[in-house]
Amino acid sequence: MSPVSTFAAPKGVPDYAPPASAAFLAVRDGLTRQARLAGYSHVELPIFEDTALFARGVGESTDVVSKEMYTFADRGDRSVTLRPEGTAGVVRAVIEHSLDRQQLPVKLSYAGPFFRYERPQAGRYRQLQQVGVEAIGVDDPALDAEVIAIADAGFRSLGLTGFRLELTSLGDDSDRPAYRALLQEFLAGLDLDEATRERARLNPLRVLDDKRPQVREMTAGAPLALDHLTPANAEHFAAVRRHLDALEVPYVVNPRMVRGLDYYTKTTFEFVHDGLGAQSGIGGGGRYDGLMASLGGQPLSGIGFGLGVDRTMLALAAEGVAVGETTRVDVFGVPLGEDALAALVPVAGALRASGVRVDLAYGGRGLKGAMKAADRSGARFALVLGDRDLEAGVVGLKDLGTGEQLEIALDSAVERVRAALRG
Repeated sequence: MSPVSTFAAPKGVPDYAPPASAAFLAVRDGLTRQARLAGYSHVELPIFEDTALFARGVGESTDVVSKEMYTFADRGDRSVTLRPEGTAGVVRAVIEHSLDRQQLPVKLSYAGPFFRYERPQAGRYRQLQQVGVEAIGVDDPALDAEVIAIADAGFRSLGLTGFRLELTSLGDDSDRPAYRALLQEFLAGLDLDEATRERARLNPLRVLDDKRPQVREMTAGAPLALDHLTPANAEHFAAVRRHLDALEVPYVVNPRMVRGLDYYTKTTFEFVHDGLGAQSGIGGGGRYDGLMASLGGQPLSGIGFGLGVDRTMLALAAEGVAVGETTRVDVFGVPLGEDALAALVPVAGALRASGVRVDLAYGGRGLKGAMKAADRSGARFALVLGDRDLEAGVVGLKDLGTGEQLEIALDSAVERVRAALRG
């Protein structure tokens, strides 16, 4: 009896093993494909960065920075942090590689794991997988709409339908200080606990996002950012909505929406799926017009999103939508003996070189076991080769769907298999 492993994946870090890994790839690649169709180039970001990048870029008062980051000192006693989100790293890369000195907007997409120390539950992981895009350098409502439409198209391309897009504007430095003062004045008149009062002092917008019923009841009459935009910002938001209407992207305006990161300005959005319970957000983003300057770059605007691969998979499961090709190969070779295996190895290699997915039965399996393996592989055809076939220079080509088998010349097997797959 083999020993039982005492190792398991870290708490809150999901594995995606077959067959779930097929769905994972389908979701990740489906969301990414929409960005490529809109001209976004890929950027590969470091898994960890200088801690100060996130403290300055995301905001020291945010829960992400103050409570959730995986921060440690490396062997050089430098403080580094596993990336909790993607935007700050992308902006750092744009500045470092002078991409902002080229054609604007800089349009980039990325995918990979991000890390936050949170209490694990369904849809809330310590290692979360995301797909993101960033468009930097142009402040244009049409670009805002394009970014949002890419996310919407990504979800729909996977067959997801039961979600909604919530949209608002948070204003910018031209109207936020006055609104912030107005909101703080309102919150000061409420009977808030000490922790919430401190949150109101640091970032009063977050109090509006408090999910506790008693707090939501107290803040029901709070002033809203949408009602205190400058004329220019109000027109910007109206233009975003006009472009979304033209793109036929449905949305609802949610004036109480608050994002968990400090850098958001003006257009802000979230995709919500009610089939996920408390963790209903499957993606979101917004404009961050002051972030690049705060990180030492030019005062250029930007907009982007992060879409949750994990949560999208949960949303698809909630809707009963299956994605991902579980078929591993197109052809499965069944050699009956060492000589037959030696003859099928180069055939498999030639087929793979031509783009055909091929696997072989290794380990001297008998016919029955090898054919079971062929069925489990999802292959359309099996190549069955025994000693007598080898002597005759033929190989059996079996259609695993119909069970029909015919003999073909071994030296023309590659061409015959490719023709059969086309048929």
